[in-house]
Amino acid sequence: MWCLELLLPVLLIIKDVSGQWNVWIPRDISAMTNSCVVIPCTFMYPSGIQTNRGTHGIWYFGQPYPQLFPPVVIKTRTEIVHESYKGRTKLIGDLQQRNCTLLISNIGTEHSGRYYFRADLGGANIYTYPDFSELKVLDQPNIDIPEEIVADENLELTCYAPDNCPENRPEIQWMYTDYLPETEYTSDYVEESNTAVLSSTLIFTPRPIHNGQLLGCRVYYPNTTLVYERLISLDVKYAPRSVWVNGSMEVMEGSSVTLHCEVDSNPPPRISWLFGDQELLWDTASNASLSLEDLTPSQEGIYTCVGDNGYGVMNTSMYLAVLYPPSEPVVNGSLTILEGSSISLQCSTQGNPAPTLTWLKDGELVGTITAEEVSVLELLELTPQGDGQYRCLAENEHGRASSSLNITVEYAPVLLEDSKCTVVREGVQCVCMATGNPEPVIEFYLPDKNITINDTDGRYNYYTHTDGHTSTGMIKLQEKGERLGNGAVNVHCSISNMYGSKSFHLELQQEKKYMMAVIVGTIGGVAVIAFIIAAVRYVGHNNKKEKTGIINLWALWQTWRGKS
Repeated sequence: MWCLELLLPVLLIIKDVSGQWNVWIPRDISAMTNSCVVIPCTFMYPSGIQTNRGTHGIWYFGQPYPQLFPPVVIKTRTEIVHESYKGRTKLIGDLQQRNCTLLISNIGTEHSGRYYFRADLGGANIYTYPDFSELKVLDQPNIDIPEEIVADENLELTCYAPDNCPENRPEIQWMYTDYLPETEYTSDYVEESNTAVLSSTLIFTPRPIHNGQLLGCRVYYPNTTLVYERLISLDVKYAPRSVWVNGSMEVMEGSSVTLHCEVDSNPPPRISWLFGDQELLWDTASNASLSLEDLTPSQEGIYTCVGDNGYGVMNTSMYLAVLYPPSEPVVNGSLTILEGSSISLQCSTQGNPAPTLTWLKDGELVGTITAEEVSVLELLELTPQGDGQYRCLAENEHGRASSSLNITVEYAPVLLEDSKCTVVREGVQCVCMATGNPEPVIEFYLPDKNITINDTDGRYNYYTHTDGHTSTGMIKLQEKGERLGNGAVNVHCSISNMYGSKSFHLELQQEKKYMMAVIVGTIGGVAVIAFIIAAVRYVGHNNKKEKTGIINLWALWQTWRGKS
């Protein structure tokens, strides 16, 4: 046997040098279930001991103390062994040559443990060696896996099979390697302390997609049914290779939203949700959700999910838009300006989507409609017609809002066309009408009498009225002496406010028409009287005429009078 071949040179070397009780056995040895194992063993004893009665040996399991009745694996003096070892053990070493090598066949996992050898040289020369051999019975091969498998870094996995059974020599195969890239294989055979191990090494570079993949090592013994397999799942560490978040979204002000983030990495990363530079949430997991309640416009912006697992960092961002109706526009305060001046009216608001801004004056469109948050209305060289209320209207699909201001245009007095003097029954009535801002003050002046008529002089039935920016003044002239020698009147109207003063001569526009009416009326009266006298005479001389003739003549008179 190969074990004996190894032990014999040892025996020749050590001879009786030590002269003590010593044993040489492997401290650790392994075997596969249902196979066999050979435990090499060499022992020594003091040279003065005579072995005339022969040399015997005993193998114990578990402990070396016979008084504790450990299970007997094999005993050369008798065939009494523990039940679990019957028909399984054989001492294949020559005790006379101090070789105590043990063979155990058809072993099971219950046979794993410590084995002690006891030398029986007769009489009191019996000694249990304290050294032991630890047997490990395996039901699957061992795979040496590095503590850390990192993606894109070279990886070596080694499968081990014990080769301590001379009856069966193992062979090793790797399973489920078809999906691995550019695999390499190496084999090795190691003998140490009279034990042997066969190994096979698989070499490849894992990728992130290999995380969780199964790999297998199979140990089998040709010409037997003994097959042993070991499966492992690859735990491939890799930096985040994808970070998924919601797409950019639009939500209404006051509503709630949940932002989701999923990170593909191993191990799971530390996920952080950032708003700008502010960290809102973090968790160590493969996904994390950020809930935002009662949203305001200030929460609109870029949200970023960052995944960091120590092997790398990756992030993805999304934009959250908060929709809301326009806020109340901010406009200039009400203004009072002088005619001819130019001003700029500004209107600013906020809304999402950006609102349209419209300028209205007294309900009518002025300027252009803009789709911006600021609108400027230029009013150049304002006239009195520019006076009024200006309103800025902001609108978007979610609502509208507006703000107003008043523009007051101040200007010097302007005489209106209705200013004149007219003849009335009582004499002459003069009206002076003017517009201005502030409202003009109206006075009348009679240059012939050097008299100024205003609200402090009641001799001429002075009357004034104000309506908006229009002032009206009126007087009545009853004395004939207030007319000029040519039949006209000499009345002046003075209008004034803080921006100017003007005086105008008022024309007597209806005087000729009135005189003609007097003349025509006098002539018509004489004609009527003559006509009546003639008619009466005619009726008196014509007794055959009916009284109705006079009535008809009276109706004709009334008709003529009405036309005149």
